[in-house]
Amino acid sequence: MATAVTRCQWAEGVSLDYIEYHDKEWGVPVFDDRVQFEFLILEGAQAGLSWSTILNKRDGYRRAFADFDPVKVARFTDKRVERLLLDPGIVRNRLKVRSAVGNAKAFLAVQQEFGSFSDYIWAFVGGKPLQNRFENDGDIPATSPESDTLSKDLKARGFKFVGSTIIYAHMQATGMVNDHVVGCFRHKPCAASAKQAR
Repeated sequence: MATAVTRCQWAEGVSLDYIEYHDKEWGVPVFDDRVQFEFLILEGAQAGLSWSTILNKRDGYRRAFADFDPVKVARFTDKRVERLLLDPGIVRNRLKVRSAVGNAKAFLAVQQEFGSFSDYIWAFVGGKPLQNRFENDGDIPATSPESDTLSKDLKARGFKFVGSTIIYAHMQATGMVNDHVVGCFRHKPCAASAKQAR
């Protein structure tokens, strides 16, 4: 008989994919540039929508955006963008699709300057995940001083759809901050992985 597991409340009762995402990905430190780029595109696409909508289209995004290869996405032409706007596998919003191409170019510029995007973005949290100890989902903020600063810097570098709320969600997803509530079974493992990060 399976033992009941306590999770962050937002992950319960949505879908099995949503639960799996919470249990295996959310809050795990990401130092891989391709995965960082994937979450930048997906978080930007989510603006105004639910995360479950984006998760349901994740495979569509992988196919449409060259498996999140920023070099390939940066080369997308206007004609390619027009084709993407006919693809039901992604969010067909012209601004969001165009921003993904522009963000790929900005992403490559950051890699050129810092050696890797991960080196750049992790510097905003001192190179290691911030550890929060919230009791309830409702206690978790939508932004932080770090997301404010990072958002401002990304905008200055030409990135789009990188407001502080979107960037805080990105930080949560990629384990730059551990926002699993303390009662969630993933809080301790994510805190432990933070100690082993890098």
